[in-house]
Amino acid sequence: MLRRGQRLGKYRIRGRLAQGGFADVYRAHDTVEGVDVALKVPLPSSLTPTMMDAFRREARMAAQLDHPCILRLKNADNTDGHFIISYPLGSGSLDDRLARRLAVPLALSFGEQLLSALAYAHEQHVIHCDVKPENLILFGEDRLRLADFGLAKVAASTIAASASGTIGFMAPEQALGRPSARSDVFSAGLVIYRMLTGVLPEWPYDWPPPGHDKLMRIAPELSEVLQRAIQVDARRRYRDAGQLLTAYRKAERKVLRRRKAKSEAAAERNRSLRDWRSVRLRQLRGMLDGRLALTHTCGACQQPVDERMHVCPWCGADPLGLQGETTFPAQCPRCERGIKLDWSYCAWCYGPKVGPQSSRRFTDRRYAAACGSCGGKLIPFSRYCPWCHVRVRVRWPLVKTARRCTKCEQPVLPGFWAHCPWCGDGLRERGRQR
Repeated sequence: MLRRGQRLGKYRIRGRLAQGGFADVYRAHDTVEGVDVALKVPLPSSLTPTMMDAFRREARMAAQLDHPCILRLKNADNTDGHFIISYPLGSGSLDDRLARRLAVPLALSFGEQLLSALAYAHEQHVIHCDVKPENLILFGEDRLRLADFGLAKVAASTIAASASGTIGFMAPEQALGRPSARSDVFSAGLVIYRMLTGVLPEWPYDWPPPGHDKLMRIAPELSEVLQRAIQVDARRRYRDAGQLLTAYRKAERKVLRRRKAKSEAAAERNRSLRDWRSVRLRQLRGMLDGRLALTHTCGACQQPVDERMHVCPWCGADPLGLQGETTFPAQCPRCERGIKLDWSYCAWCYGPKVGPQSSRRFTDRRYAAACGSCGGKLIPFSRYCPWCHVRVRVRWPLVKTARRCTKCEQPVLPGFWAHCPWCGDGLRERGRQR
C-alpha cells in the first residue's frame, strides 16, 4: 500500500480510493498539471507477466475508446518501479450515489449515458464484461462515465475467456466463460433496474422480479425493455447495447412525455386552486407563528412543509420527499434531514451514528425539552434522542386549536391537513381525531 504523501514521479499520493483484487486506486495530485487524478496501481501479488499484459491491454483499450461517456485515459507509464494508469478524478461512483434516492429523470439519464458508452464500445468490437455501479464514475451531479475495461475482451468469432466479472451483475453465460455483447446488455439491464426501483434482481431472474410494482408506477414503458434485457437465455436478449439503446430511448421519451403531461396537469390544478390556497396558507402560517418553519416543499404536491415532518400533511406522500435548503448546519446521510454538528445521531430517523462532527456543545433556541433517558436537549418533534438514540415519547405542543392524532398522539390540524405529518394517519375519516 502506498503512503499518503508518497511521490510516484509527478504524482503525490493523497489517499486510497478503492481496493480491488488486482489493483488499488488512489487519489493523487499531478504536480505538473496541478489537478487531482485517480491512479490505478497493480498490487505486488499481481505483478506477473500475465497480469502486466492485462494492465497494458487495459491501457491500450482505454486509449482507443473516445466517447464522452467513457472514462478517458490520461497517462500510463512505469514510474519508480510501479506500473500506473492515470484517469480523471470523478466525484464518486454510481454505487455511492445509490445510497440516496435517484430522481426518475436522473436515473433515466444515467441509463441512457451507460447504454451510449456500451453501444460505442460494441461498435468498436469491445465488450466490457464488468458493468456494475462501482465502474460508473460520476462527474458533477448528472454526468456519468463508464470505467475499468480491465476485464474487457476484444470480440472475435470465438471468444475464449475466463469466468471474470462481478457476482450479482454477471450474465449466466459469462459465468460459464462465454461472454458476448449480450452479456453487457444483461448487466446494463440490471444496473438500470436497480437505479429505477432500488432493487437488484437475483437468480433465477424470474419476471416480474421484486420492485416491479414500483417500476410500473414510475416507468411502465420500460418494463418490456428491461424484461428482454435480463433474459437468462442470451438468444432472447438484445443482440448488443446499440439495439437496447434504440428501444430504451423510445421508451424513455414516452416516460418523460407522460411525466411532463402529468406535471402540467398538476400545475394547472394548482393554478386553479392558488387563490384560496394562498389565503389558507397565510392563515396557517399566522396560526403557527414560527412553531413549524414551512421552509421546504413536498416533492409530490409542492405544498409547504417542515423538514421535521415525515409524511406530507397535504397529499400523504410517505416518505416525504423534501425540497429546499436545511436550516441546520449538516444533513443526515440516510434521511437527508438537518442535523447539528454536536449530535451523535439523527433526531428524525433511526439511522447509524452521524457524529459528533464537532467537540463543542452548541446552544439552540429551538430546544424545548429534555430526553427522559439521558437528559439531552431535544428539538420539538424529534423522533429519537440525538445523544442516546432512544425513542422520544414527549407529546409536543403546537397551538391551542390543534388536536391529538389518535395513532401517535402528536398535534395535528385537521382543519388544514388531510394527514398526520408525524405518522401519516388520515385526519378526515370519521372518528379518527379527537
